[in-house]
Amino acid sequence: MRYPKFLPKNGTIGFVAPSFGCNIEPYRTRFVRAQEVWRDMGYQLDFGPNCYEGKGIGISNTPELCARELMDYYISEKNDCLISCGGGELMCEILGHLDFEQLKAAAPKWYMGYSDNTNVTFLLTTLCDTASIYGPCAAEFGMEPWHPSLEDAMKLLTGECLEVHGYDKWEKESLKDAEHPLAPYHLTEATVLRCFPTGDVEMSGRLLGGCIDCLVNLTGTEFDRVQAFADRYQEDGILWFLESCELNTMELRRAMWQMEHAGWFRHVKGFLIGRPGIYGQEVLGLDQYQAVLGILEKYHVPVVMDVDLGHLPPMMPLITGSMADVTVKGNRMTVKMRME
Repeated sequence: MRYPKFLPKNGTIGFVAPSFGCNIEPYRTRFVRAQEVWRDMGYQLDFGPNCYEGKGIGISNTPELCARELMDYYISEKNDCLISCGGGELMCEILGHLDFEQLKAAAPKWYMGYSDNTNVTFLLTTLCDTASIYGPCAAEFGMEPWHPSLEDAMKLLTGECLEVHGYDKWEKESLKDAEHPLAPYHLTEATVLRCFPTGDVEMSGRLLGGCIDCLVNLTGTEFDRVQAFADRYQEDGILWFLESCELNTMELRRAMWQMEHAGWFRHVKGFLIGRPGIYGQEVLGLDQYQAVLGILEKYHVPVVMDVDLGHLPPMMPLITGSMADVTVKGNRMTVKMRME
């Protein structure tokens, strides 16, 4: 596994928009405020041409131009890391325009984003053996004040700390909108982790995962080399972290079935399942827990659900591709990542 150099003090943060750009509110104001915060911290900023664009369908610009921006800024020596401006809908369409062999040959660079950015964070790891960060997009850093999860993300980028902990409360309904662009997370729900089998958990393995909506879309395509990746790191075993955005419980069950039958869960050591974006739904007697457990319980490895991951913030930033030791005691989770 290749690990990028950490963002140095007074280094340069690059921004790209291979998914949505920050062209509308509340994201534009939030992104502008984030820039002020980073500059006050001493960082230089490097903006890709699509950061404020909204010309594309489900992404900031055409797939060709989004791919060109990402390639140019990943290979560029003018920035030390990349943070995606935001998530979106059709980032998958840029993949055929990316040169993964060139990305693999380039010096590794941290790329951070989540949701639709799974298309890059996941493939950098599985196709290029390059670690990435599944974490907040750039506009989130404009909230006032920062939630500790954003501080955790910066500590990963700078190498200050590679250990993250779950958070006490989570947001069910956001207060962020065009009139309140800088609103912090609206934390009203207590975090309750569900472990199967029940009890405290300890597990170790190599972290891999992202947004299921995107992952199932990659399954079976020319970009799907997950079986080969799992075989390559079988001595470590895989710790899957998975979360969903728009999938209802039946869609979630079908997605888990598809990934299983594509051979993705070979050499698995455990699963971290984030709170689904469609939370608390039951369809024909199937809830969000059985939608997952009905597929995963046969592996006889720990499954931890309602983890701080994904679309119902806050989310723990995780280094995709890193080795990790995970412990769960009650409703407290700790993930210690190792660059091995």
